[in-house]
Amino acid sequence: MNFDSIKKDTIVRGLIPSQDVTVISSELIGNNVLNLTYRDQSGNTNSQLVYEDKLPSLEIVSDYRPFSFDGDGSDFRLAAEAYRISLAHLFDPLLAVSTSLIIPLPHQISAVYEQMLPRQPLRYLLADDPGAGKTIMAGLLIKELLYRGDLHRCMIVAPGNLTEQWQDELYDKFGIHFDLIDRHAIERSPSGNPFIDHNRIICRLDQLSRSEEIQERIKPTDWDLIIVDEAHKMSASYFGEKLNMTKRFQLGRLLSSQTRNFLLMTATPHKGKDDDFQVFLSLLDGDRFEGKYRPNVHMVDTSDIMRRLIKEDLLKFDGKKLFPERLAYTAKYDLSDAEAELYSIVTSYVKEEMNRAERFVDSDGRRRNQVGFALTVLQRRLASSPEAIYQSLKRRKQRLEERLAEEELLKRGGDISILQKSSLRSFDESYYDDYDDLPDDELLEQEEELVSNVSAAQTIQELKIEIETLKELTKAAEHLRNSGVDKKWEELLKLLENDILNEGGKFRKLIIFTEHKDTLYYLTAKLRSFFGQDEAIVNIYGGMHRDERKKNQDTFKNDKNTLVLVATDAASEGINLQFTNFMINYDLPWNPNRIEQRFGRIHRIGQEEVCHLWNLVSHETREGAVYERIFEKLEIARAALGGKVFDVLGSAFTDVPLKKLLKDAIIYTDDPQREIEFNTVVDHAMDVEHLQGLLEANALTNEVFDQAKVISIKSDMEKVEARKLQPHFIESFFIAAFKKLDGSVHQRENRRYEIIRVPAAIIRRDRQIGDHTPVQPKYHRVCFDKNFIKEEGKPEAEFITPGHPLMTAIIDLIKEDYKSLLKQGTILVNEEDYGQNIKVLFFVEHSIKDGSSKAISKQILFSEIDKDFNVERVGYAPYLDYRPAEPSEINNAQGVINQDWLTKDLESKIISFAAENMVPKHLEIVTNQRETYVTKAKEQVRQRLTKEIHYWDHRGNELKAKEDMGKNVRMNSGKAFKRAEDLTARLQKRMDELELEGSITPSVPFIIGGAVVIPKGLVLESTQNGQTVNDSEARKLIENAAMEKVMETERSLGRKPEDVSNERGLGYDIVSSYPEGGKYLFIEVKGKGVDKDSVTVTRNEIMACLNKPDDFRLAIVKVDDGNAETPVYVKEPFDSEPGFAQISATYNLKELIKMGDLPE
Repeated sequence: MNFDSIKKDTIVRGLIPSQDVTVISSELIGNNVLNLTYRDQSGNTNSQLVYEDKLPSLEIVSDYRPFSFDGDGSDFRLAAEAYRISLAHLFDPLLAVSTSLIIPLPHQISAVYEQMLPRQPLRYLLADDPGAGKTIMAGLLIKELLYRGDLHRCMIVAPGNLTEQWQDELYDKFGIHFDLIDRHAIERSPSGNPFIDHNRIICRLDQLSRSEEIQERIKPTDWDLIIVDEAHKMSASYFGEKLNMTKRFQLGRLLSSQTRNFLLMTATPHKGKDDDFQVFLSLLDGDRFEGKYRPNVHMVDTSDIMRRLIKEDLLKFDGKKLFPERLAYTAKYDLSDAEAELYSIVTSYVKEEMNRAERFVDSDGRRRNQVGFALTVLQRRLASSPEAIYQSLKRRKQRLEERLAEEELLKRGGDISILQKSSLRSFDESYYDDYDDLPDDELLEQEEELVSNVSAAQTIQELKIEIETLKELTKAAEHLRNSGVDKKWEELLKLLENDILNEGGKFRKLIIFTEHKDTLYYLTAKLRSFFGQDEAIVNIYGGMHRDERKKNQDTFKNDKNTLVLVATDAASEGINLQFTNFMINYDLPWNPNRIEQRFGRIHRIGQEEVCHLWNLVSHETREGAVYERIFEKLEIARAALGGKVFDVLGSAFTDVPLKKLLKDAIIYTDDPQREIEFNTVVDHAMDVEHLQGLLEANALTNEVFDQAKVISIKSDMEKVEARKLQPHFIESFFIAAFKKLDGSVHQRENRRYEIIRVPAAIIRRDRQIGDHTPVQPKYHRVCFDKNFIKEEGKPEAEFITPGHPLMTAIIDLIKEDYKSLLKQGTILVNEEDYGQNIKVLFFVEHSIKDGSSKAISKQILFSEIDKDFNVERVGYAPYLDYRPAEPSEINNAQGVINQDWLTKDLESKIISFAAENMVPKHLEIVTNQRETYVTKAKEQVRQRLTKEIHYWDHRGNELKAKEDMGKNVRMNSGKAFKRAEDLTARLQKRMDELELEGSITPSVPFIIGGAVVIPKGLVLESTQNGQTVNDSEARKLIENAAMEKVMETERSLGRKPEDVSNERGLGYDIVSSYPEGGKYLFIEVKGKGVDKDSVTVTRNEIMACLNKPDDFRLAIVKVDDGNAETPVYVKEPFDSEPGFAQISATYNLKELIKMGDLPE
């Protein structure tokens, strides 16, 4: 071996592991180094410097002959299917849908497959209403990107109360494992940086935003996709020309810079302020939304970077409204004298302590906030139940008494200032935002810490006075509790006897929300007494283990004896309860968003009934009076605007937050003027015009998701489903491949299997390439159809799909062992072709790359070519319809196989054909798609930055003129000019980047594999002396007559048939659309002479039937002397897929006709 022997077109072995490569060019550098450019077996072109000491390990493959067509036919078919499934997304455009445990809706399909997947890189805002299933859409996106090989590292950032929900849903519904990154994960990190250790993670928004140390750990990492849930919390706003950025916004900027694809998700992206919304969008594209928004100067089009759909406008596939109506009622009750007295004295205590806390407004703002917050929590517990206020006062008194003892011991008595003791984190203004994002258990823990510990007392004497006050309050609360008087409970009893909830003595399932655990336990005990059985009530609350919470949720759903779920806001976080449609707010939250979140637990996808909500309100309390007025006005607005008003309830109080309004209502109880002001605030917030304006601003885009759109999506899905891989193609391949690798698998129940032993080779391969979930040595049950995962009395089955570690390891081994067979080629027989001409089946792969050489689109084409180089596309897996040739058939065909057109330069001719015919069409599609996005981005970025440059140039000139006049200016003119220069440089840099992104180039197509296909007619020719030619012509006449008859029949029934019989490999001959649109019949036509008694169907025809059992028809047409009889349509003629080696099945014609009916 020497450098001279390594020439163009030489096949070299040993240059890269496990592959032979083809030399494209070689150039000697000096005397001892060869610059070698080569193409590997996947079509990738690379270069390598080859030194002299490498030569002994290289080998020239002198006997290499691609397409020698002497490979094993059965192994060829298995290898080809392994290759196809490894690129399953190219053959099943909705692969993630069929391999996930979900039932998608039109708007979800549109978001993922029409809006997000085509946009690479993705910078997008998904802003559909609450309950639209944004987590489902994110899961589909993640899974599709995984299948495409475009996602290896993914980070999800969400509020703390949603992180576990994200983890559960992604695993339960999509089979994708994500690690939760919390304080413990950081401490246990092997490298000290969990953002490097883990590839798929879920993080808490507040944990990242509040820790500069964690953000430093993020900076050296890069990600393929980062998703931020509740992204509106990453807010910033302008004050004059200064941008005030929250810590969350700064985190958003960091995350945006660390990832190729960035997806923001929120149901409330716009809070009524256009300039704040523009700043928010700058997280997606800082150039396109640079600077402060100036109306009538900046023209903004966001249609290509965001989608916003309103809940009430969403439709199901049948065209009906996705969400039912929502109705809310106010259940008002009067306080008893004892309750009114307790309310009065506790409220006076709260007011007095709040006033005392104002002393810290300048000296200790943190302590002032803590005291004020603690007292508002106490006030809310006063309104909750006698039990909640009694226990809260009792604990507060006990803690402050313990505190007093500690202080007296330390100070030895005396009127000495007390050092404030608190283990709470910094309590700045942003804490209020974080507070509502805490998981319910942490939220209640923080509340308890506040209520029990913090005090406005500055001296021991003041603390003693407060403790004496608390003793009196605790005594009064205990007296009320022991008296059994509770007007709120009595109002609840009236609701429980309501005709809506109690229909004919049959009680309907109901959810009751409270804010406090003490009230939860109190209500649970009273309700169990009311119903007379403990099992009638279950709870969900913060701190409950996930498994127990899931168990209680399942019990509430499935046990007919369990009637009521009493829950804290833990049940408003990531729990779906749409199997009931009745809810009571026993306690009203001070955050209006919480009302929508609670309502959203029952008013969500899958709910079929009108949803009813009762709010318990004591109109004699100040906070109750505020809520009473809110609900009165809200009902007026609902009557005018419909259920949409609930979607903007959290945004209605823009000027004065509801929390502050309620707090002030308590402090200024006796001020009539303040009461008028409070009513004015409520009236404005709930004004119909104001809410209508919020709804319009909330819409943001003009996107219409109407019936026509749904029909279009449904039409596309119908056609795709007919050729989906999961479950039938996957099942058939898996069983054959697993057995090929010496695995042991046995069918136990219908479509369910037991794997008794997984071969060691598969387990070892998984350890080499696997991620997270390891392959097990055995599986009690596996299945491939999601409908068979669970079967009563049997083990739950593992759902095997592309991407499952067991499937991934099997495919990898099959490809390693047999992929070379694809280029070696084999000989197959087409049992359906009675002609005389052999053909070559070949499959070509082709990629389109962007300016960074990243493949952005890939196609695989199966085609057949004859000796005259006529080319015909032959479907998606034609080899499955062909059988391996028998040795005798191969011997008989040797003369044909050795013809010059098969032995001389066939590969280059096929590549030339692909380059001339396949590549241009592919390139045109991708170019048009990419140009649309890039052109829009260029236009928007150039427009925005140019106007900003002009603004700062003009501003600089103004400042310079003032400086020349000796005037004082806030900003130096040099800074303004420097800003304009920086923006000019940014504009040029971004234009260069977009130019690169829009630079689309096609790669050279390469052949994956090929096979000689012998027609059955040629096989029979050797024994029947020419009779097959006549048979073939007769068959065509019968088939044509049958096709014409079925087409005519379909038209007579009002449908629109399309003849697709020339598109080979579909598994059907006619697609017939219904007049209402969006629905099809897939018809396979079998014309038979009157003397025939059997029907043969191909493997692909059976698979198409199994994929669309309700919409597939086998049309049998008897033809006598060219006259076709009325067709017989057979629905569901096949009930199981053939084995992998089986290419067709033959059925008794009379039996099939008995199963059929006349077309209708």
